Formats: sequence, C-alpha cells, structure tokens
Amino acid sequence: MPRLYDSRKKILVTGGAGFLGSHLIDRLLAQGHEVLCVDNLFTGTKRNIDHLHGHPHFEFMRHDVCFPLYVEVDEIYNLACPASPIHYQHDPIQTTKTSVLGAINLLGLAKRLKCKIFHASTSEVYGDPSIHPQPEEYWGNVNPTGLRACYDEGKRCAETLFSDYRRQWGIEVKIARIFNTYGPRMHPADGRVVSNFIVQALGGEPLTIYGDGSQSRSFCYVDDLVDGFLRFMETGHDVSGPINLGNPEEFTILELARKVIEMTGSASEIIRLPLPQDDPRQRKPDIGKAREILGWQPKVQLDQGLSKTVDYFKSYE
Repeated sequence: MPRLYDSRKKILVTGGAGFLGSHLIDRLLAQGHEVLCVDNLFTGTKRNIDHLHGHPHFEFMRHDVCFPLYVEVDEIYNLACPASPIHYQHDPIQTTKTSVLGAINLLGLAKRLKCKIFHASTSEVYGDPSIHPQPEEYWGNVNPTGLRACYDEGKRCAETLFSDYRRQWGIEVKIARIFNTYGPRMHPADGRVVSNFIVQALGGEPLTIYGDGSQSRSFCYVDDLVDGFLRFMETGHDVSGPINLGNPEEFTILELARKVIEMTGSASEIIRLPLPQDDPRQRKPDIGKAREILGWQPKVQLDQGLSKTVDYFKSYE
C-alpha cells in the first residue's frame, strides 16, 4: 500500500538502470517514494526503466559515480558497478574506480545530507572460499592480482570505506553481501550462468560448462533479494552489517544446466570448457544474520524463478 505523502522520501538509486536497480526502483515507487535513478548506462540499459517514463515520482540522470554528485535526497542505495565477469573485466581499472571512487563520492554525499546509505557488496569478497557455507565473519580467500580482483578487491575496499565513514563520521550505513541473483531484466550477454544457459538453450546452442560442472552456486530470485534490501534499510542505526543476502539452497552448475534444458524443451547438448582463473568452487551463504536481524529468507524456489526468467528471455527483443 502506498505511503502517505508526508512520509514520502526522495531516494537515490545508483546503478538504477541495471538488473537489480530497476527492480528496486519499482518497489520503492510502489511504496509511494520519489526515486532519482542515476546510471552511466555502461551495463545498465534504458530498456529496464522504459516502463517508468512519465511516472510522476521517477527521474533519470545519466551520470558516472566516479565523479561527485550534487543532489538532495533522503536515502541512498549504491548499486553502481558492473557485476558480471565479462563486463567488469572489460575495463578493470574503471571497475575498481567505480567501486572505490563511487563509494567515496556517495559517502561524502551521505555525510553532507546526514542520510542513511545502503551499499550493494558481493559474495565475491569471499573469493574462492575455504569455509562453506560462508558466514560474514569469514575474511575470504581472494587473489589480489588475478583477473577477478578488480571487482573482488574494489568491493572489499568499498566495504572498508563504508565501515570507516561509519566509525569516523557516524554515517548510518548498511552493507549487504549479495550472492548469485537471477530473474527478468538480466542482460542476455552478461556472461552470468543463468542468463548464459537460458539464452543458449532458447537458441538451440550448446550449453557451456566451465570445468566439470561440479562447482556449486546458490541462486536467489530478484524479488526475494529486493525484499532483503528494503528490510535491511528499515533497520536502526546499530545495524550496519555486513549481512549476507542470498539463497542457501545449493545447486551444481551441471544440475542448473539440466534444469534449463528441461524447462526450455531444448535439444541443446552440454559441452565443457576449461575453468577460468580464480573461479570459486563453492558459493553458499550462511543467512543466519539475515533471518535473525531482518526476519528475511528467500521464498521463491529455483524452478519457479527460472520459469519466470525463461519467459522473460523468450519475449526479449
């Protein structure tokens, strides 16, 4: 139910034209808030927000968060950064700058405005983990000079900045570590495993598995994840995180490939390619804190979420 006008907030969402950002904006608008969507459209696309054109409470600004932003808002969600290996490795220096300089600029804005700020961190801060499942207390196993480091280390540094702004300046921060998420509005060429498999299956192409397919992931449907964002943002000043947000139900990549082939009715075969450098063998969140502090856990089962995602890609033009 929409909020009353006197409780309406103006909320900044960076990376708002991306997969996660656009779904978050839909929910914020449905709650009756005003939303300023900021995106440089490097990986985001206007397609994701076209349906909001003309909405009286929505505004779009094309801007790169590596440069300061001068706006007046009540809350900030920082989702700006390429999130798939193909995209973040395309310009690794820019990826690191987006995480680090973007964090500095947005934290500076939050400090000036004295408003709370949410940061979309990632399970990639755990690297190729030696602890399974991964609790927030685990410090990770990251190669600082590897091909994935621009994203992994950029996000780790951003977490440091958010934590230090909280300690030094009293900024109210919320750090969420996001695990593999899927759903409508994923980019068909982003290289993530769910979109890769669905696009390949619908096109009758072989599904490409890296390694033997025994590496595991936990897949969270986007609606569940956004619900976690909103619950986290409503917590008090004493709750800053980091908090894992993801689905603890674990599947191997080979199991996912077979599910997609069955769901699409595809005749595609499965082929194997060499495992990329530093590709994590296992990824599964410990969501004990999310359950206890946020009262949150995923509700959408993989088959249900995959069905909606397949339908989206079938209609993609």
